Amino acid sequence: MTTEDHLAVGFIGLGRMGKPMALNLLKAGFVVAVHSRSRGPVDELVAAGAVACAGPAEVADVADVICTCLPDLAASEQVYLGDGGLIANGRPGQVLVENSTVGPRLARSVATSAAERGIGYLDAPVSGGVGGAQDGSLTIMVGGDAAHLARAMPVLAAMGSNVHHVGAVGLGCVTKLANQLLVAVHTLAACEAILMGREAGADAAQLLDVLSTSWGASGMLTLWGPSIVSGEFGSRAPMRLLVKDLALVREVAADAGVPLPLGERTTALFDEAMARGLGETDIAALVTLLK
Repeated sequence: MTTEDHLAVGFIGLGRMGKPMALNLLKAGFVVAVHSRSRGPVDELVAAGAVACAGPAEVADVADVICTCLPDLAASEQVYLGDGGLIANGRPGQVLVENSTVGPRLARSVATSAAERGIGYLDAPVSGGVGGAQDGSLTIMVGGDAAHLARAMPVLAAMGSNVHHVGAVGLGCVTKLANQLLVAVHTLAACEAILMGREAGADAAQLLDVLSTSWGASGMLTLWGPSIVSGEFGSRAPMRLLVKDLALVREVAADAGVPLPLGERTTALFDEAMARGLGETDIAALVTLLK
């Protein structure tokens, strides 16, 4: 085990978010051990100074604080709970940090298994997109024990400028999913507003300028308005990822006994967009369903 001032950090999952997050850890001076299913990002991180590991077990063998940024629940379950995973191969005193968006049920299950081996666990999903991951300005919503957060804080601070301790394990997930519900509903609202104005005769570009300084403004209007106006969509925020999160939103709402009339209708439209093959397209492409 290294000293508090010289943490060895592990990072598993070097996708569109994970790779820049891990690069920021290297820039902050941490020794970083990395693993990912795709070899290309691993090679990029090694070229920047990271150490490559063959799998989660090897990362667990060398790191004090281990972050994961994984694409789906199955991957998180395997990395944390599998025979070759972090908990089975970890050691007391380590802190595991789940930066992926998972549900509170899974987070609490992983935390329980980790605690049985003396390992800390934080559910710490992030918001801010690829841009926030690149410039280290992510918002990080942390659920878990304060002592575990204190141990991991230097690592989190290298990746995000807004680190919030929101309560016990699972509440990081709940907070992120509340954010994702707003992302989905506000994106649909932006699509409807711009489409309505344009079809009623307003200049779409001017409409966006006016709305952006009016009470109807929102983060999603600012982010996606230009794409909605132009009809040009990339893959910065693939629809499939938000649809995965919306399934977790439904789960949390059902457990809490909270109806989601806007959420349910919005989710149905995103599901339809997936069925039409838009899974890898930016979420603003939802507007194409409304035309």
